[in-house]
Amino acid sequence: MPDTPAATPRARVRVPLHFPDGYRADAELVTFDGLVDGREHIAVVLGEPGPVPLVRLHSECLTGDVFGSARCDCGPQLREAAERISERGGVLLYLRQEGRGIGLYNKLDAYALQDQGLDTYEANAALGLPEDARDYTAAAQMLRALDIGELDLLSNNPDKAGQLRDLGIAVRDRVPTGVFTTDHNVRYLRAKVLQTQHTLPLPELTAG
Repeated sequence: MPDTPAATPRARVRVPLHFPDGYRADAELVTFDGLVDGREHIAVVLGEPGPVPLVRLHSECLTGDVFGSARCDCGPQLREAAERISERGGVLLYLRQEGRGIGLYNKLDAYALQDQGLDTYEANAALGLPEDARDYTAAAQMLRALDIGELDLLSNNPDKAGQLRDLGIAVRDRVPTGVFTTDHNVRYLRAKVLQTQHTLPLPELTAG
């Protein structure tokens, strides 16, 4: 197991969640002390987690999660995860890693380049930024602080599962999310499949 310092729960607060489509869920929000990156990540505990809970690592997306941007699938994935985790029991880790870790302003700079024809990864590279700067060490700390050592991961991203396993967390299964395409995000989703092997069955890939 990697020599990662332990984090500890700081506060636990019950919060009723109410999504724009009317879906409601009762959640326990957990904050932490001792996270290696010093960021204010939170765990959203939903349902009754069992020995192998369903877990999602959801990276913050202000444009998608809050404003409902159709340029990504983050908002629909967050909404779906809340319901699926509530039904089975588990945890959603809301990680403050906007724009795959490059920050909000850089993400919007990348959007401007995408409007000129670059895909999401090409735009990051043109700005001198990594394709994906996210590190899940803090996520592993949070899981251990919640006494979760084995889980099923709700994700299309193989890198999340790989990093968690490297950090000593047992990922039993990787459970795919739904596919949420719009006219505005098809190129973005296609790039995720082609560049970082996301498991998204997009008909656009076989349509030319």
